[in-house]
Amino acid sequence: MGDTAFGFVDCDVHPAAPDMKALVPYLDDYWRETVVTRGIDGLELSSFPPGAKAHGRPDWRPDIGGKPGSSLDLMRANLLGPFDTRFAILNCMHGALALFNADLAAALAKAVNDWIAAEWLDKEPRLRASIVVPAQDPHLAAEEIERRAGDRRFVQVLMLVSHDMPLGKRHYWPIYAAAEKHGLPVAIHAGSGYRQPTTANGWPSYFVEDYVAQSASFQNQLLSLVAEGVFAKHPGLKVVLTESGFTWLPSWTWRANKTWRGVRRETPWVDRPPSEIVAEHVRFTLQPTDEPPEPALFERVVDQMGSDELLLFSTDYPHWHFDEDRALPQGLSASLVAKIARDNPLATYPRLREEGLRETVQ
Repeated sequence: MGDTAFGFVDCDVHPAAPDMKALVPYLDDYWRETVVTRGIDGLELSSFPPGAKAHGRPDWRPDIGGKPGSSLDLMRANLLGPFDTRFAILNCMHGALALFNADLAAALAKAVNDWIAAEWLDKEPRLRASIVVPAQDPHLAAEEIERRAGDRRFVQVLMLVSHDMPLGKRHYWPIYAAAEKHGLPVAIHAGSGYRQPTTANGWPSYFVEDYVAQSASFQNQLLSLVAEGVFAKHPGLKVVLTESGFTWLPSWTWRANKTWRGVRRETPWVDRPPSEIVAEHVRFTLQPTDEPPEPALFERVVDQMGSDELLLFSTDYPHWHFDEDRALPQGLSASLVAKIARDNPLATYPRLREEGLRETVQ
């Protein structure tokens, strides 16, 4: 992997979530009849305001209407080519992740995964995808992982950062067991099922409050995963915090390590400082980057994080959180660019690493 000509690995790309009409052909007979007879076959379960400017750059939106991220041709022209993309991982943020009906959520998650395979992966060899799972019912989620794991173009499992409860709880462990079994990292993405308030003090009034509070949710969930013993139970598991930010990690690490030393008797399975567990098991996508104002400070942030292996390149396409076409922060050394854009993703995703090794040998 010493040759930068291998190309970038983009770990967070968003195809437009399909409306129900697009999913009907991928539902089984029972659910197809159900959504039609209930009159919800025209329903759109979107996880993002489609008209929001940050949802898509003007030149990344289809000219004749349609949602940002809905055109494979535009994705090729605006992302895969200009960003020198070797692999791009699709994270489809479908509203099924927030439904209360776990059976319907499972049916829609299955349909979304089959839609992604047929409409995206079959048509573009550079694309890979996350398995959308109904985390409302971890056993149904594990079944969907088992169903799709045989298709090696699916390289991780997708969950939301805010759902029913802290993600370290044993309730969710069937998902982690299935993911570990198949060598699939679990991506925990910004977003909520809105079962609980998105702030610790209750429901906010405005979108800006909800959006900014996501980073606090990631910090809470990271501590839950460590303290509840997820990584002790599943030592082969990798977790990718997606659209989480990361400059908060040094202060989080200091506080987590300090407190753990004083109360570690209550969690004997946490047998080393949280910082060491995070360094082994957790990774962070790059965008949106809470970039320091001076380029030279970015590598200092990486140094404070304790490792140059934690960051994974991402564009968050078609969402628009960076300047022009500059998804990488300024001032990075060539060696750090290679780590973030290629080496770290390949080390994180076994299925991509296997393909990369085959290409290198050839």
